[in-house]
Amino acid sequence: MGTINKFFIPKDLKYLFAYIAPFAAFIAVLWQGAWSFSGLIVAFILIPLIEQLATGSTKNLSLETEEQKTDSSFFDLLLYLNLPILFGLLWFYLSTVTRAELTIWETVGVTVSVGIVVGTISINVAHELGHRKTKFEQLMSKFLLTTALYTQFNIEHNRGHHLWVATEEDPSSAKKGEPLYAFWARSIAGVYKNAWRLENKRLRKIGKLPFSFSNEMIWFQLAHVAYLTLVWWFFGWAGVGFAVAVAAVGILELESVNYIEHYGLRRKRLASGYYEKVSPRHSWNSNHEIGRIFLYELTRHSDHHFKATRKYQVLRHFDESPQLPYGYPASILMALVPPLWFSVMDKRVDRIMNGTDSEIEKLEIRNFGTLKID
Repeated sequence: MGTINKFFIPKDLKYLFAYIAPFAAFIAVLWQGAWSFSGLIVAFILIPLIEQLATGSTKNLSLETEEQKTDSSFFDLLLYLNLPILFGLLWFYLSTVTRAELTIWETVGVTVSVGIVVGTISINVAHELGHRKTKFEQLMSKFLLTTALYTQFNIEHNRGHHLWVATEEDPSSAKKGEPLYAFWARSIAGVYKNAWRLENKRLRKIGKLPFSFSNEMIWFQLAHVAYLTLVWWFFGWAGVGFAVAVAAVGILELESVNYIEHYGLRRKRLASGYYEKVSPRHSWNSNHEIGRIFLYELTRHSDHHFKATRKYQVLRHFDESPQLPYGYPASILMALVPPLWFSVMDKRVDRIMNGTDSEIEKLEIRNFGTLKID
């Protein structure tokens, strides 16, 4: 662990804005009424509006500053605090919706508001921690994903998506012309199926039986059951239904992000049967500042695919990376209207995919090795 105060500057406090989502959800549950949709309003109305007014930055840190910020535990602490925040919010939410007399619209509003937090914390923060090397951080990632009922993401994302991104073999890479709603079904089913396949493959490789307690997917299913059993114990069957509801909202939020991150971008299949290396042009990026903070820099996605263990606070911009015309929240809203999304994005996909590759190939930043279909 690095020190908290070393290499810390007041400007780094901007990442405290990432807590706006859970704060807005807390207000939604606490005040209800017109405030019930606070989380939705903040995430998908206020942030997109602010991003349209504020220009993003393409500036990268110097190598020295990057090393210093990587060593600062301040940024790790910001992630760790999400655990008590999330579990406290879920307890408050489940206590309220199962015991208070809310109207249908209040119930829908607070459920959506808390579900957005499940997407940004249970899954997005878990995603960041799941790429870390320490067992402590990986365990935190799995605890967070359990509340989203999406622990299979831990296996498929790390061992599947990062290997096959921007190919037909990756269920989390949207095809050009594929509506968001069709992608939801294909990706969710594909992630679950691939997680079992990847875990079975790992166990066979080390000489263990796939259907045994060495299979992490079996433990993940038990973790889901244990979590929902605890919810039932304290909040009854209604609580279980609401826990599933906020998990569903979080999963759809995650898959919407997956949709816009690689929409239409494809690695070329070479004559040898192998795929070309992953380059910066295989992920859609956004430098809109508020969205970057809100999602812990996930929007600088190309660099994440360069080095998955690179911490969020030092992710870099690449000039070769395709840029979304809007930030991630606004792009998700646009994707919810497929004809609008296609009219804006398909021509951009064509320019990227049909452009001149010679300069881009010189700037490729990651070699996954040669990948060939089994």
